[in-house]
Amino acid sequence: MRNILFQFLKPFFLLTITFAITSLFIVYFQPSPPSSSSPLKIHQENTTTTMAARSFVLWLHGLGDSGPANEPIKTLFTSPEFRNTKWLFPSASPNPVSCNNGAVMPSWFDIQEIPISATSPKDDNGVLKAVQKVHAIIDKEVAAGTNSENIFICGFSQGGALTLASVLLYPKTLGGGAVFSGWVPFGSSIVERISSSAKKTPILWSHGLADGTVLFEAGQAGPPFLEQNGISCEFKAYPGLGHSISNDELQSLESWIKTKLKSSS
Repeated sequence: MRNILFQFLKPFFLLTITFAITSLFIVYFQPSPPSSSSPLKIHQENTTTTMAARSFVLWLHGLGDSGPANEPIKTLFTSPEFRNTKWLFPSASPNPVSCNNGAVMPSWFDIQEIPISATSPKDDNGVLKAVQKVHAIIDKEVAAGTNSENIFICGFSQGGALTLASVLLYPKTLGGGAVFSGWVPFGSSIVERISSSAKKTPILWSHGLADGTVLFEAGQAGPPFLEQNGISCEFKAYPGLGHSISNDELQSLESWIKTKLKSSS
């Protein structure tokens, strides 16, 4: 009876631990507020310095999480290149999720099982519907005047999987896609839809070796898949890291985006 109860509760337990770890990370790594003796300096930029290119970063959260809960991430990007960066942290709609026994929670698409392996079932239709929503956000930003090659899509876990699909299926070259603890969420039939322009979008893929929710094998299968389809991918493995985002990963992301930014929008 205990084994049956454990199997039933296991998905909820994994999801709760994942959400708790991510939330703790965000709270822990928030920068300390300035002291009263050091007031914030607003709009005191050196006018002789060339302004950084206008850029846009879209962050996609993981299963059961929310956009606002991840907003503190942007406070870690303190380099001058991010002075003119617009950030957006949308939230997924509540949907029933198969791996959690049909429980309704924020989810970009359905997930059949946890842990997720390289051979886990795919939800192609659900992924494509979610991709359309992401593309609508990107299109709106492009229409507002942002160079598509200064647009970066980033995501953790389920959001990382959606990031990959959104970048590969967008008709234009983007600045880059950053996948954290994600996986390839679609089958071979969708590969045919990847345009030559999308193949020029660089991918940064980070995954913890101790990840028990999205297994390392699922992340490790990503780069060979991308390379086979002519897509550049930089893969980074993090020893000892479970299903969470580390400060090292975000520092690496900051440096990576800086090297991809175009000089003008």
